[in-house]
Amino acid sequence: MTPGRFSDALGAVAGTIIGLDREAEILAAALDTGRHVVLDGPPGTGKSSLLRVVCRAAGSGFVFVEGNAELTPNRLLGSYDPAMVLEGGYRPEAFIEGPLIRALQEGSVLYLEELNRIPEETLNVLITSLEEGEAHVPRFGTVEAHPGFRLVAAMNPFDSVGTSRISHAISDRTCRIAIGYQDAAREREIVALEHQAPPELMAFAVELTRSTRHHPEVRIGSSVRGAIDMTVLAVALGERRAADPMTRAVAGDAAQAALSGRIRLGEAAERTPDEVIAELFAQLWERWFAEEPGKAGSLHPDRGGGRAGR
Repeated sequence: MTPGRFSDALGAVAGTIIGLDREAEILAAALDTGRHVVLDGPPGTGKSSLLRVVCRAAGSGFVFVEGNAELTPNRLLGSYDPAMVLEGGYRPEAFIEGPLIRALQEGSVLYLEELNRIPEETLNVLITSLEEGEAHVPRFGTVEAHPGFRLVAAMNPFDSVGTSRISHAISDRTCRIAIGYQDAAREREIVALEHQAPPELMAFAVELTRSTRHHPEVRIGSSVRGAIDMTVLAVALGERRAADPMTRAVAGDAAQAALSGRIRLGEAAERTPDEVIAELFAQLWERWFAEEPGKAGSLHPDRGGGRAGR
């Protein structure tokens, strides 16, 4: 079997999504062979970015749908223009294609975000399209899938609030690609790619962000986006305050703003997100400079005092 257009495009993708070359290869192989795919992993791990880059490089159409409880079958399939229906009845030209019909007709990749938030009734419409390669629209007829049509869905396995378990009917018709957090070195690369900042600040922000994923009171920790925002904010605050961004007050305020809204606490948590971030910041700060005492001589006077963003 010769490589298809998605696999052929991998050369253009290499290195553009840090640390996901293997996942890109598997995704391309699945799409080239007509498979539908579920990208399974926590937020901020590059699921949608990976798919967008692969589709763009392959010249494939891309139709995005945000999955939520309000996504009804009609919103997925499409609906009729009321004014045109009143004027001339349910004619084909009165029908406004929804994202599923558009992807079926164009042969595009339909990307469904937050698959496990979509109501079962709507998922049943998808199952028909996956199983039979077509969709039926009342008064419009049956729309057959273009050979290039693919479904790629993303879900966060760690979020149980407002979500439901994916039915076997969906999982049995899709291939699953797990995408987890990158290692620390790659997350530092990602931060450096997004924003120029002192290496010490970027390394600290990445380490603090990673610590949110292991705190006993935290159900969902922050993605690398938290480290990116902390770095950007610390640099901006440092410039505004005419201070080193790695002073405790500056870095602490940046950490609170970047991370406290990104973590989700467990039901048994007794503290607020701000308090958890302050604790993690203080622990890392003391360890950071205790482990590398040589840094202390170059510290701004602020570095040793105060509390993180409090």
